[in-house]
Amino acid sequence: MFWNAGNGYIRIDDTAMDYVTFGKGNNILIMIPGLGDGITTVKGMAIPMAMAYRRYAKEYKVYVFSRKRKLEENASTKTMADDMAGAMKALGIQKAHVLGISQGGMIAQHLAIHHPESVEKLILAVTSPTQNAMMQGVLTKWISMAKQNDYKSLIIDTAEKSYSEKHLKKYRLLYPVLGKIGKPKDFSRFLIQAKSCIRHNALSELHKITCPTLVIGGGCDKIVGADASVELAEHISKSELFIYENLGHAAYEEAADFHTRILEFLSKQRVS
Repeated sequence: MFWNAGNGYIRIDDTAMDYVTFGKGNNILIMIPGLGDGITTVKGMAIPMAMAYRRYAKEYKVYVFSRKRKLEENASTKTMADDMAGAMKALGIQKAHVLGISQGGMIAQHLAIHHPESVEKLILAVTSPTQNAMMQGVLTKWISMAKQNDYKSLIIDTAEKSYSEKHLKKYRLLYPVLGKIGKPKDFSRFLIQAKSCIRHNALSELHKITCPTLVIGGGCDKIVGADASVELAEHISKSELFIYENLGHAAYEEAADFHTRILEFLSKQRVS
């Protein structure tokens, strides 16, 4: 009923990396979520995620990975990609399609650059090859809110910068209760991950990505900016670019055809 959904973790050094898995397909699809992972990991989320992404369950065995439970203070998107490669090896995953969203896309870039043998096809959604003024301003503000333990303001500002006005009309009804649910015990993982986004810079190495790549952006993205997706596509030789002109950073949630677009890309036969 729940597409073989299960929760698991991999031991890495003195900590662990949580993941969920579901699906019955022969092909493997790995999903790497965004900065929200610093607030809430995927631990125990197998059934909700299987339901949310059930469209992939027939053709793929899907893995959704969190970052390590305990991150080094200076952890980077590169070291997080190395952790991903280690987790894949531990699970016996030799090669997979990889979908990275937002910060997950930054990690996915490094995975494809430094562990090319592990990535068959790559999808980079609402992400950036390097920091820019918009991203730096947004993340600096979020880091300040997290340091002040101001969870409610952090969640509201994230929503305001991510969703379209149409979506926000419904979402704003929840603002009064947002500060009361989902607050982490501390913000250490979030702060480490946010700082790694500010330091992210894979631009000079993007030419090393040789697998077929789909880049998806939002024309109204108020977090990484619309130009970030264009820049990614310009530096990856085997890339396709699609921009949702009227959507922002949450295009992956709001666009009705987002998953259809990805499935169509993954089903294409590679031309030598």
